[in-house]
Amino acid sequence: MENESLKPEDLPDRPRLAVGDRVSVDILAPAHGGHFIARHEGQVLFIRHGIPGERVLVEVTSVVSKVTRADVVEVLEASPHRVQAPCSFARPGGCGGCDFQHIEISHQRELKAAIITEQFERLGKMNLAELGLTCEVRAVEPENGLHWRTRMDFAISDFGKIGFYKNRSKEVQEIDDCLIAVEQMDVAGLAARTWNGDARVEVATSSSGQTNVSRGGRSLSGPTQLHEVVEGMTYTISPVTFWQAHKNAPATLVDHVMELLDVRPGDTVCDLYGGAGLFSGALAQAVGAKGRVHLIESDRRALSDAAHIFKAYANVQIHSGMVEQQLPKIEKADLVLLDPPRTGAGEVVVLSLLKLRPTTIVYVSCDPASLARDAKWITEGGYTMDSIVAFDLFPMTQHIETVVRFNLA
Repeated sequence: MENESLKPEDLPDRPRLAVGDRVSVDILAPAHGGHFIARHEGQVLFIRHGIPGERVLVEVTSVVSKVTRADVVEVLEASPHRVQAPCSFARPGGCGGCDFQHIEISHQRELKAAIITEQFERLGKMNLAELGLTCEVRAVEPENGLHWRTRMDFAISDFGKIGFYKNRSKEVQEIDDCLIAVEQMDVAGLAARTWNGDARVEVATSSSGQTNVSRGGRSLSGPTQLHEVVEGMTYTISPVTFWQAHKNAPATLVDHVMELLDVRPGDTVCDLYGGAGLFSGALAQAVGAKGRVHLIESDRRALSDAAHIFKAYANVQIHSGMVEQQLPKIEKADLVLLDPPRTGAGEVVVLSLLKLRPTTIVYVSCDPASLARDAKWITEGGYTMDSIVAFDLFPMTQHIETVVRFNLA
């Protein structure tokens, strides 16, 4: 794969492209962040709406410092993986939400696997093939990549209509529907309304068939508590509490994480960045009455939900605060699970959990760059990575959910 880590400042000075310029280029490789790499007279371009192997005409959309971005405006030689985007708003200059609707769905997964592999090699200094690992991106129902998203934040246009921001812009692309939203959300109905003010419209649906619509933290319609059922356990949460957006993500991730952790009765497990306790519910049942689950979370709303969910669980201890502050207070952990935000766990948290010397660490990540960086520190701390699987929980977009296991060497 072409090395997109090449920096423009490392290249000889040449006349720079400017916004509005159009040039023909060959698309070389995918880059983390929904772009593809191309070169023009020594300049590296980050391009949207292309596919590796294509020759395209692009128009420069921004030049910031030495980073040049462009959109495909004409496909000169198309990839066999190019398809007609199912959504009319998934186009250059349109909605910025879906990066890959123009790419056949199975090839989207191949590109995501390549991105993960490259990030581990470049940022983690880890060659997956040399470790005997291959990154697989598994499909999750619905496999066509449509009607999966259960949480949506809609921006409001100057004309009072819902929409999404255009790529790298504060301009709102009005929509009349959203094909990745679950049908239960009734986006078309929301789009038919006129909304006063500029506060976002937040919509959340649950696995039990509930829908809540809120603005500015105030519920407009639907229940103010949603019931999410995962593997037989019911989680009652606020509509604004973080919850996996893909309708099948909770069960998919819980099943895989529990398989990797191989929890035994009596184990002590740390659930870092535990949110409302999606994983803690399964962990609590697995460790039994003699085991313990330490759930660490800093979000006030998630903590409130977790307190209600686990009030009858004597084996679940909830720690309120930042992981880097609370983790050093824990004296023992047989197993550690962490599911950090996009920025990753970071060196302070990794070094703290390494001091506990758990036998197994399972890391759930929504960002391959921060995962690769943290994986480097974990393996340098005496652990071996023996499993990496990604799930396509954000189809049609550049986002990826990856689950990795580390065992104490």
